Amino acid sequence: MLRIAVCDDEKIILQQIEDMIKKFLPECNISKYLSGNDLLESCLKFDIIFLDIQMENMNGIETAREIRRCEEDTIIIFITGVKEYVFEVFDVSAFHYLLKPVNEEKLKEVVCRAVKEINKKAEKQQLFIKTRDKSYSIDVRDIMFMENEMRKIAIHTKREIIRFYGIMSELEKKAGNSFYRCHRGYLVNMTYIAEYDNENIYLTNGDKVYLAREKYQDFVKHYMRFLRNGGV
Repeated sequence: MLRIAVCDDEKIILQQIEDMIKKFLPECNISKYLSGNDLLESCLKFDIIFLDIQMENMNGIETAREIRRCEEDTIIIFITGVKEYVFEVFDVSAFHYLLKPVNEEKLKEVVCRAVKEINKKAEKQQLFIKTRDKSYSIDVRDIMFMENEMRKIAIHTKREIIRFYGIMSELEKKAGNSFYRCHRGYLVNMTYIAEYDNENIYLTNGDKVYLAREKYQDFVKHYMRFLRNGGV
C-alpha cells in the first residue's frame, strides 16, 4: 500500500489534499501533520511527502533537508503560495512544486508520475553480479547478508552463497533501505534479524554477523525505524 504524508500548518489544506488524493488513490494510506517537527518525530517512512514550504518554526525546505539525511528515495512534492522558492527546492531533490490553491487535475498528474517513478525503482531491486563463470540477477529481498572475504564479497542468499570480486560500499548503495552496514565487513538485511546484542546480530537461519561496538546505538535506531515502518 502506498504511504503518503501531507504536512501543512493549515488544517483546511491538509483535508483538501487528502480528499483530492483519495479520489484517484482510494487505497493509499495518508498521514497528516501540522508541522515539520511533527512529521520528523513520527520517524515513519513514506513513499511520497507533500510539504508546505511556509510553516512556522521549521519550514518545508528545512524539513526536507532533515528527511534527506536518512531517506534518499522518498518523493518530496512541495506545496506553497509563492513562487520565490522554486530554485531552493532543487537543492533537496524535490520531485515537483505545486502552487496554492492546488489544482486537482495538476495534483493527479504529478502523483501519477510519482507512482510510476516508485514502481520503476521497485523493479530495479535486482542486484546484477558477474563471476568468472556465471552472471547472476539476484532479488535483493533474498539476500540475508553480505560479507567481505579478503578481496571478494560473499553474498549469502536463502539458497546459496555467491562469491565475486566487489566493493562493499558500492553494494551498500545498491542494496536499499532494508540493509544496514553493521560492521566494516558485513552488510545485513534487517528483514532476517532474529535477535541481537551489542556485539552480534543473529539471523533467522542461525547465522551470525558481527556488530561493531561503535555502531550499536546507530544500528538500534535504524532497526527500530525499520520495524515501525513494517519492515520496509
